[in-house]
Amino acid sequence: MSRELSLAEIFQLGYYWETKILLTAVKLELFTMLDGRELSTGEIANRIHADTERLQLLMNALVAMRVLRKQTDRFANTAVAQTYLVKTAAQYVGHLLVLQDAEWDNWGRLEETIRTGRSPVARHLFETNPGLGANVLSVLDRIGQQSGPELAKRLRLDSVTTLLDLGGGAATNAIAFCRVYPTLKATVFDLLDTLKTAETKVKEAGLESRIDLIAGDFNRDAWGGPYDAVLMSDILHYQGLEANTHLVKQAFLHVKAGGRLIIKDRFLDESGTSPAWATAFAVHILVNTEQGRCYKVSEAIDWMMKAGFQSVSEVERTAVVQGFKQE
Repeated sequence: MSRELSLAEIFQLGYYWETKILLTAVKLELFTMLDGRELSTGEIANRIHADTERLQLLMNALVAMRVLRKQTDRFANTAVAQTYLVKTAAQYVGHLLVLQDAEWDNWGRLEETIRTGRSPVARHLFETNPGLGANVLSVLDRIGQQSGPELAKRLRLDSVTTLLDLGGGAATNAIAFCRVYPTLKATVFDLLDTLKTAETKVKEAGLESRIDLIAGDFNRDAWGGPYDAVLMSDILHYQGLEANTHLVKQAFLHVKAGGRLIIKDRFLDESGTSPAWATAFAVHILVNTEQGRCYKVSEAIDWMMKAGFQSVSEVERTAVVQGFKQE
């Protein structure tokens, strides 16, 4: 049985102070400046042309937040900051935090969105800022490299020889799946700017002969195929109900008899109140896309069954749904 929140915890949920402090530090590249060194506030202020007194307040707060250390009057990165927040670090995730900062104003219009039922944006930030989108894609690719191979194994694709990864981004899943299944050939379909990153990743993996790239808008352009399997990974929450219904119908037309459609997304349970992270993500999608939202597993199953797929099932709770086309 879960306990009630305390008043202190209510305040902690309501205050956004620490969030903006961290995002500002990332944008100022303070952690990168402290890469392997200790510096005073004055030294940092001179480098970034900032006000020393006000910067000191920010740095002290970062110490309290446990992302910086302070010895006398000099600051240094903690181990976690050194690993994830230094721009040259192999595991740098700052691009994702910069994305959150870029979406800050949209969140400020949440009340307006709730009252009017209209999103504050007409196009997703990835479309209006391709450079930021490419940087975020690289971070997501690195994170996905860890989960992709295990997902491929759990899906049991031994009999699949051709796979379409629709909206496949940096080809993260396509690369992982091809490595797990040596006879698999994959096609990644995404926007032209996105495929520039995918092309680099495929070449680095040495899989040019097994992974094809098709540029286009998957809601309007031809997909090629048919394929033994179509994968839709984390793309449906960016779209409205009508667009997703149509997309699943298109998938049915592009799957061979005996083939399958696999949908991986951030689904909500039937109550709409779980998983907890997905409920907050649903609000994030509300203010940062024009028509997108988080869907329930039952909705995805309904799309697939109406399109003609059979043996539709929830393969992984609130994460993966799969259906087959009759032979």
